[in-house]
Amino acid sequence: MPTAVKSVLPVVLLGCGGVGRYLLRHIVSCRPLHANQGVAIRVVGVADSSSLLVADDVNSSGLDDALLTHLCAAKSAGSPLSSLLGQGNYQLFRNPEARSKVIDAATMLGRTTGLVLVDCSATYDTVNLMKDAVGHGCCIVLANKKPLTGAYEDFQKLVSNFRQIRFESTVGAGLPVIASVTRIVASGDPISRIVGSLSGTLGYVMSELEDGKRFSEVVKTAKSLGFTEPDPRDDLGGMDVARKALILARLLGQQISMDNINVESLYPSELGPDAVSTEDFLESGLEQLDRSMEERVKAASSRGNVLRYVCEIGSKRCQVGLKELPKDSVLGRLRGSDNVVEIYSRCYKSSPLVIQGAGAGNDTTAAGVLADIMDLQDLFQKPA
Repeated sequence: MPTAVKSVLPVVLLGCGGVGRYLLRHIVSCRPLHANQGVAIRVVGVADSSSLLVADDVNSSGLDDALLTHLCAAKSAGSPLSSLLGQGNYQLFRNPEARSKVIDAATMLGRTTGLVLVDCSATYDTVNLMKDAVGHGCCIVLANKKPLTGAYEDFQKLVSNFRQIRFESTVGAGLPVIASVTRIVASGDPISRIVGSLSGTLGYVMSELEDGKRFSEVVKTAKSLGFTEPDPRDDLGGMDVARKALILARLLGQQISMDNINVESLYPSELGPDAVSTEDFLESGLEQLDRSMEERVKAASSRGNVLRYVCEIGSKRCQVGLKELPKDSVLGRLRGSDNVVEIYSRCYKSSPLVIQGAGAGNDTTAAGVLADIMDLQDLFQKPA
């Protein structure tokens, strides 16, 4: 006998990139599991960078699973949402009208049935949309780090009602880093320090260098494996790790911005995107970094250490960059693209809480986003 539906969660998804598409696939494939738990996720809208597909009646129906599956296939092939015209019971709106329609849905559903606005994009442009949604009583789930790493006032607004926001996948993909930090803080156990390797890309690069491989060779291999962004400098510059560190620091109560974080880039400014094309960087720029990186790796090894690209968050400073660590330490033993985080507090002073596992990948990140959506189900329970 099927379980009665106790919670219906209307969802609007922003972003149809890798994470967004995996999320939609997860939602569709998990229908039986969620039905057994008495939960139904109703996708009422999906937006890409240029347009929005929204169900004809967001109050009572969503986009059907066949359409969602077809949508994922179309976006994977590089087609825009507008290519789906005439293939379902929905309306299509193009920017800038699309944004106003998202707000309309938030206004309508936020104070009645409720709405979960999910940001799987990679832009700062969703910040105001997210703040508006929070103001209308909506819940928000973020895989996109940028809304939380802009102005501190925006961060405050978004997390003002912590019951209505989830952003586990902004740090460590599906790893329970945010949940662990917030639980420890809520228990009255002050966190004194967080140290972490929070880039699967840079974790892979650093561990491969231990085997004597050239930096340029390792970065090119990482790119061929899909570990890096199309321009590897997006990873090598350390800004992605810095954003994760900023989110954690703000959770600890630090009212800081990106300007307060010391970030070490693994390439000099003369090889930056403004000076050298991606192609030239890959073909000749990377090789210019081999010697200096080899010297640093050998110097660390002579002292029984290894190099890791880490973030360090203390009570008075936050920094991101290369650090020598003992080979037998938690971070020193890290191999491949796993993430690892050490959390030090009064209760975890001499033996830190360690969280380790897959910290990258569209599939893993999307699974973390879906878990965040499901974590909100109690706010959507139907009256008995």
